[in-house]
Amino acid sequence: MKIRNQRDFGAGIMYMVIGLFFTIVATQYPMGTAAKMGPGYFPFYLGILMTLLGLFILIKSLGAKATIESIPKFNWKIMAQITGAVVLYGVLLPKMGFLVAVVVLVFVAASASKEFTWKGTAINAAFLVTFTYSVFVLGLKLQFPLLPVFLQQ
Repeated sequence: MKIRNQRDFGAGIMYMVIGLFFTIVATQYPMGTAAKMGPGYFPFYLGILMTLLGLFILIKSLGAKATIESIPKFNWKIMAQITGAVVLYGVLLPKMGFLVAVVVLVFVAASASKEFTWKGTAINAAFLVTFTYSVFVLGLKLQFPLLPVFLQQ
C-alpha cells in the first residue's frame, strides 16, 4: 500500500505511540472497577482509545480516497518561539503577575503565525485572561499573583 496522506499517517503513528505509552504505564497502577476506579483505570482506557483513534487515522491515510498531502518541512523557528512563549510565561508569572504573563504568552505565541492579527490576538488574550482567572482563581481558589509586584500593596 502507498501512503497517500503523509500528514495523517504521521499523526496516526504519533497517536498510537502516545496511546500505547499511556496504556503500558497505566498497567503499573491499580485498575479498580468501573464503579470504583483506581488510578490506572482512566489513563488505561484513554490510552486504548487514543491508540484506536491513531490506527483509524493511519488506515484512512492509506485509502484511495485520501488526499495526497506530504509532511511540510519542520520549522524550528516557530517551534522555538512557541516553546519560548511558554517558558516566558513561567518566568514572568512570579514577578509580573498572572495578567501580564498570560497576555505576553498569547502575543508571543500568536506572533509565530502570520494568520493572526493584533486585534484578534488582543481579543484572544482578553478571553483567556478572563477564562483562566475564572477557573483557577475564582473556581479552584488557587493563589496567583494577579498584578506585577511593584503594583501590589
